[in-house]
Amino acid sequence: MNDKLKNFIKALGPGIVFAGMCIGVSHLVQSTRAGAEYGFLLLGAVVAANLFKYPFFEFSSRYTGATGLSILDGYAKVGKWILWVYGIMTFVTMFIVTAAVTFVAAGLLGNLLGLEYSTDWWAVIILITCVIILASGRYGALDSLLKIVSAVLLLSTIVAFVAAVINGRPPAAEGFVPKEVLNSSGIIFLIALMGWMPTAVDMSTWTGLWAEARVKQTKYKPTMRETLLDFNIGYIFTAFLACIFLSLGALVMYGSGMELSNSSSAFAGQIISMYTASIGEWTYLIIAAAAFSTMFSTTITVLDGYGRTMSRITKLLRGREPRYNYFLWILLTGVGGYLVISQFLNNLKSLVDLATIVSFVIAPLAAFLNYKVIFSKEISLEYRPKKWLKWLAIAGLVFLCSFTLVYFYIMMI
Repeated sequence: MNDKLKNFIKALGPGIVFAGMCIGVSHLVQSTRAGAEYGFLLLGAVVAANLFKYPFFEFSSRYTGATGLSILDGYAKVGKWILWVYGIMTFVTMFIVTAAVTFVAAGLLGNLLGLEYSTDWWAVIILITCVIILASGRYGALDSLLKIVSAVLLLSTIVAFVAAVINGRPPAAEGFVPKEVLNSSGIIFLIALMGWMPTAVDMSTWTGLWAEARVKQTKYKPTMRETLLDFNIGYIFTAFLACIFLSLGALVMYGSGMELSNSSSAFAGQIISMYTASIGEWTYLIIAAAAFSTMFSTTITVLDGYGRTMSRITKLLRGREPRYNYFLWILLTGVGGYLVISQFLNNLKSLVDLATIVSFVIAPLAAFLNYKVIFSKEISLEYRPKKWLKWLAIAGLVFLCSFTLVYFYIMMI
């Protein structure tokens, strides 16, 4: 093995963690739901969201590649006001986002075990387990296992997609009426779909924090090229899989007359049945276990991301890190997430839509913060984005702002 390959393997990690975080609600729930309810009509929206959000995620990894620090440190250097704005924005969203991913994971766990307990109890068990694992510092060992199991779901998704393509779309149920996109409910769902596609823009800061942790683990500081390659692999992979999940929903569920349930456990059963319909009933337990593992991994990653983010913000604003800072933030996030879940029992789609819409509405501000920092004096010219990426970022800001204005207009009429 040559030195270049060895060094890249050391650099590889943050992009994979990012991909693991993305392949959760946005893919398993929203992309599948888009295909099931609208067929291939929203495929272009998924591609557009991934394209126009790309620069702002790339800017975060680029900043880390240039400085060795998270872009949060860049916020503080450009102006403490940016850090305050981002901190408030994160605090407002973190409980809703945590609730959404945990709620889906709870439904999958209940479906896997086949036990008729309330979803909020499964959510409590998941959140307590995640907090204990993160607080004890044993996430690394668990993460390796979860990646292996999650890979089963990814492989199964591709196999199910190929089987669905070969079998062809089944004939539409009698009396089936396709849903329209160009009405208020359709546009609101469209915005919700793009809100977490591939994930929320404000979560872009997390890749830098994970990159810092990776450097401490391997004792190797990646080059800019290695950092961006790691990120691009993860990003392209998540964008591709979003299209696969939507296509699978369109090929298996669209036109069937099946109404996706608002109950998280019933919804989980419907998602898993989509796989068994393509591959075979014998795969049910395998898919159920892999799907839960994927969402559990997303839940623990989200808790870790918010814990690291708020811990770093507190440190940068106070000039020192308070004792047990990280543990207190993940505990607060878990408790807040549960309180939100308790208000949305048997209303899965509303909770997911709320979380994704809120993320989309704040996306223009989060995107602008990353844009401002990457073109600040802190970044030398050699590390700044090329012109095509700058123009794509400007187009992305227009894209995000336009749909946010459309959302507020619909809410007012």
